[in-house]
Parts: sequence; C-alpha cells; structure tokens
Amino acid sequence: MTKLGSKIKIYKGRKAPNVFEKRQPGAFRYIQIDDLRPDAEIKYAIDPDGVKASANDVLIAWDGANAGTVGFDLDGYIGSTIAILRPVGKDIFAPYLGYFLKSKFDYLQKNCTGATIPHISRRSIDELEIPLFPLTEQKRIAAILDKADRIRRLRRFALGMSDGYLQSVFLEMFGDPVTNPMGWEKQKISKLSSVKTGGTPSRKELEFYNGSIPWVKTTEVVGSIILQTEERITEQGLKASNCDVFPIGTILIAMYGQGLTRGRTAKLGIPATTNQACAAILPTDHVNMDYFWAYLKLSYKQLRDLGRGGNQPNLNLSMVKDFEVLLPLKELQLAYARIIRHYERLQSQQHESLRQAEHLFQSLLARAFEGEL
Repeated sequence: MTKLGSKIKIYKGRKAPNVFEKRQPGAFRYIQIDDLRPDAEIKYAIDPDGVKASANDVLIAWDGANAGTVGFDLDGYIGSTIAILRPVGKDIFAPYLGYFLKSKFDYLQKNCTGATIPHISRRSIDELEIPLFPLTEQKRIAAILDKADRIRRLRRFALGMSDGYLQSVFLEMFGDPVTNPMGWEKQKISKLSSVKTGGTPSRKELEFYNGSIPWVKTTEVVGSIILQTEERITEQGLKASNCDVFPIGTILIAMYGQGLTRGRTAKLGIPATTNQACAAILPTDHVNMDYFWAYLKLSYKQLRDLGRGGNQPNLNLSMVKDFEVLLPLKELQLAYARIIRHYERLQSQQHESLRQAEHLFQSLLARAFEGEL
C-alpha cells in the first residue's frame, strides 16, 4: 500500500472568462462538475491562462455538494470547482486511480471541510492508501470495472430513451405546452400544489448520515422516476436540517447550477427528502401528477430560462410557484395517466435490470482494490 499524496500532483481549476455552447476558434472543452458524469452537455471555453486536463488525468469535484465526484478520460479546461489529480511517474494507470477514488466517495465526503460549502480535504487525499499492483494488473482491474460501468450506463440510457415515447404521446394528446395550440386553461403552480424545498444535514455530523431515509441530490434529478439514492440520512439528520419527507409522486425540480442547462426534473417513486437545491411539488387533487410531471419535463426550458444568470443559472421558489401550467380536461389527463401506468409496468423490468447492474458495479468496485477480482 502506498500513500496517494506521494504519487500525484494536484492542480485546482479556474473559472473561464468566456464559455460557449458551441465550439469556437481557439476554444477547448470546458469541464465542470456535471461533465464528470456521463452524457454531459458539452461546453467550450477560451482561456489562455486556464488549467488544462488531459485524458491521462483524473478529475475530482473539489468544492460543493458533489465534492468527491470523480471522472477521467476527459480533455479540456477545468472549472474552479474541479481539481486535477495527475499521476507522478508511470506506475499508476489513470482509470485505475479514477475507479479507486470512486470507491472512496463516502470517505472523501465525510472528510470534507467548510461549514456551508464542502471542500475536499487535501490531507484526506494525501493520506489515502492505494494498492499499487503491477500496471498490467491495474489495467485488468480497470477493464473489468469499465465493462460493469458500461452495462449500468446502457441500462440508464435505455430508461432515458423510453421517456421519448411518453413525450410523443403527450404532444399528440395535448399539443405543444409552449404554443398551446388547443387553447387549454392556464394556472400557476402555486394554485395547484404546495411547493417546498429540502435541506442538507451538516457533513461534520457523521450521525446525520448512513441512515434509512433516502436523500435526493440534484445530480439524481435527471428526468426519470427516482427509486433509489446514493445517500441516506438519519432521523436526527432529518430534524437538524429542517427537511420534510415527501411522498411518492412528488415532483422534484433542480433549481441551482449547471444542472439547469440539462432540464432537470424527476418524480419520486419512494418516500424521500431532498437537499435545498430542489423544489418539491407535492401531489394534489387539482391536477393529475403524471400529466403534471410530463408537462414540466416538456416545458422545462421556459422555466429554466427564468433562472439564467451567467455561467450559474439559478431558480428560486417564487419562480417555480409562479410558473403557469396548461390544464386540459381532467378526463384527458386521466387517459394519459393510464397510458403511463401501462408503460411503467413494462419499464419495471428495465428498472430491475438497472438495479442489478448498479449492484454488480458497486460490488466489483468494493472488491477491486482488495485483490479479489
């Protein structure tokens, strides 16, 4: 075992002065926290003084609620919340190091510093002990984890593709939410449902985490039904953060940060609480929640644009409450809900496949660095 601090150099990123949605002459990819996850919306930047990562580096989210999130095989400028972990010498294979750090996510988060905004502790990185198998063995382990990771990403992709079918049915039944060609009545969200936000228990209090209550972060609000979460909090953590446990069917909207550019909405398939970066729209008798969810997913661009603000678009609770929703006949809403129910029965098999793929990946991840693969 070798302490990681002796094997890497760390370089913090910086905020790029000019960011573009399309490639420009002299621009390179601009990597932020969302880009450490698959299927990110690629952005570009021009920054002669920028910190540039290569495909042989490992990147880690250094600041914020998602501190500890890891990515690799990425090339471009890194933003101010990202750091490069660059191997020194030739005895560490970057993907092997990347998967090792993924296996230490909970450790890194628990050791974050910062009262309001978590920051990765440099000491926690330096003191990590990494097993340095021969390079051939590191590559073999990384290849196995690559395959398992690819399987779970394919399962996620399949579920994402299924959303397109329901959107097509929605447009045929109700028309475009933006142009409202069928002339449906409009109503503000606040008139249809209660809207609340969640909370984040202090990371310094270990007893607030690893409990039984699912806790949803903005990175998990990605246009699908949330059936499981990465983290769970305790009853003590729930009370300390002024969270509420929201019921099945609650609609979540990500309100802060770059996630807004992807149109983040999701529906709870489990009773859960959320962090303060999500708006929770509770189930109501005034509108069918299946219709409501589909409507917000299709018209989210209009809601998102209300929160545009430089490189960090933000919504607030008033913007969400004042957003108007089209109200078709209740019979049509219920008919659409029946279509969803039938389709979700077919999807349940895909969800189970995803659960198994996630379990396989996490199991292999746990075993990989104990020499058990």
